[in-house]
Amino acid sequence: MYRKPALKHHRRRTLIVAFACLSVISLGILASWTVSGSSTSTYTSHDTPETPFSDEDVAPRPHEDDVTTEPSLPSYEVEEYSPYVLGPPTERFRDNLRNDTKYITSWLSAGWNNDVMTYMNLIYLGIITDRVPVVAMFTPSHIGGDAPVMNFGDVFDIKRFIRESGSPLLEWLDVKDPGSDVVEDIGCWNIWESVQYYEHFPRGSSVPDWLKLDIAYTKAPNWVKLIPDYEHDKCSTFWTLARLAYPEDRDKNLGDILPSPLHNTSLDPDEHMLCYDYLYYACASMSSEYDYAYAPTWRYVGQYLHWTEDIQTITTQYVNRVFGLPEDGPMPPYITIHVRHGDFKNWCWAAELPEDCFAPLPVIARRIREVQDELRERKGTDIPMTRVIMTSDETDPAWWDEVAAIGWVKMDHDEQKTVERYGRWHPVILDAAIQSLGLGFVGTDRSTFSILSRRRVLDWHDGAARMVLWGSKGADDH
Repeated sequence: MYRKPALKHHRRRTLIVAFACLSVISLGILASWTVSGSSTSTYTSHDTPETPFSDEDVAPRPHEDDVTTEPSLPSYEVEEYSPYVLGPPTERFRDNLRNDTKYITSWLSAGWNNDVMTYMNLIYLGIITDRVPVVAMFTPSHIGGDAPVMNFGDVFDIKRFIRESGSPLLEWLDVKDPGSDVVEDIGCWNIWESVQYYEHFPRGSSVPDWLKLDIAYTKAPNWVKLIPDYEHDKCSTFWTLARLAYPEDRDKNLGDILPSPLHNTSLDPDEHMLCYDYLYYACASMSSEYDYAYAPTWRYVGQYLHWTEDIQTITTQYVNRVFGLPEDGPMPPYITIHVRHGDFKNWCWAAELPEDCFAPLPVIARRIREVQDELRERKGTDIPMTRVIMTSDETDPAWWDEVAAIGWVKMDHDEQKTVERYGRWHPVILDAAIQSLGLGFVGTDRSTFSILSRRRVLDWHDGAARMVLWGSKGADDH
């Protein structure tokens, strides 16, 4: 959102303008003519925001304090809004959409890190369809339903993304007033029912309820699925989804409508605000693409989604604190580990004994040494074992005692009172930020949390990373 870091949706940055001073300027002009008979007075006002896409499909940067005013004139404060909408958030989202701009949106239905990937997929689909992506909030599915939602722009720096990627981005709270009680009808595409064969309805999500949207869904054609008739893969492809954004294929696939639950309306998929029920499983050519450097969602979206300044500041304080350094001092080079056990225990069918499923700590230490050796050789940076942070969902005290014996430090959010200080969202967000700001990283294979942290360390810092294999005894032997 267009705001100072971490400010909520009711608090926006202000800029100084002079359009309310026309009468003063007119008097100045009259006085000038009276004195000299020849001099003139000029001023510059806000131009109308340009269309979000240029000939090169690059979005304009959000307008900053670019208004020229006469310094001697009185000034008035007005709110600054995104150039991709008409003005401040409105009761009805349609009232704030520009006629010369098309939009695209989708909903969430997973844990936080997978939801981040879902929004990345949405943004990339917006890029290839020449539409402005509109992201909603993060919903507290994994931290307790009574927790508040978290705004996307309170986690990721939207202005920086637009500036560095050259692509547009909006939050729903920039479009529709979050306090609005108006329930609006909209038609969307049902992708979920076309890529899996167990649930015969659109993917459920609480996001439309938060946005006060009553959705009629049209089932997408089966050809959106990456591998036809294959039940073990749920991927759709970006370019088949993109076909539904254009009239040729859109018009051929209308008609199979599930009426909206509240108003019982049967609307075709919206053309102005194009929407899909669920995009987590969208891909370019194969599932789990974020593992690979070629992944377009990472190359064109993810690498430009940096943390807000507030998140980075808190992360620096936490890292310095666990290392016993001054909170406001420089952050030292460090390595992070992400060990995920928890729900992964359900995937240990190939291990003869439960203890054989996950790599023991000495195996993880070997991966740490590989990262240390690479950083020493390639960057001339020596990071000792005492500059390694362990983040994990493991609850066994004996396991953590072994971690401490190696010399690694624990990121303990109970000890840091993270929830008390910042709320229930911050333990998971800060873990991701801490992992991403290190110079080295060792993660858990097949964990999407580790996958994104690995990409950030490699591409943001030219760092070193390894993934620990698991699932059977000796899985990470090499």
